[in-house]
Amino acid sequence: MNQNEFVWRKQVTIANSVSASTELIGSVVEQLKKHNWGEQKVFAIQLALGEAMMNAIKHGNLGDDSKSVATEFELTASRFCAHITDEGTGFKISEVPDPTKEENLELPNGRGLAMIRNYIDELHFSEQGNSVMMVVHRDE
Repeated sequence: MNQNEFVWRKQVTIANSVSASTELIGSVVEQLKKHNWGEQKVFAIQLALGEAMMNAIKHGNLGDDSKSVATEFELTASRFCAHITDEGTGFKISEVPDPTKEENLELPNGRGLAMIRNYIDELHFSEQGNSVMMVVHRDE
């Protein structure tokens, strides 16, 4: 992708806190609205980012205030991309239970990832499992 196509980019490392995450997501939503992304896409991105950030803060960094979450956002006229990396040891996506299967319905794990998958177009994890990349295409 040509660098000139970006209408907005942001790379920031935030404290491992819900308030820092909420503030950052607010700035992303502001940019999406500023660049006339539709209400449904903005909602989907906001929801997916919230889940991914909570996973990084609570599961990846285990709520440790001394750790941080590195983020990078890229917005073009046709797509939104987010990279979120925590300082945790990571996880294997294959070990996360599918919350839609009968035997897993009462388990607390996997619901956030299932929701993220439902709202975005592409989801990729680093080999270590402590970094996620989410992509949403603007097909409006």
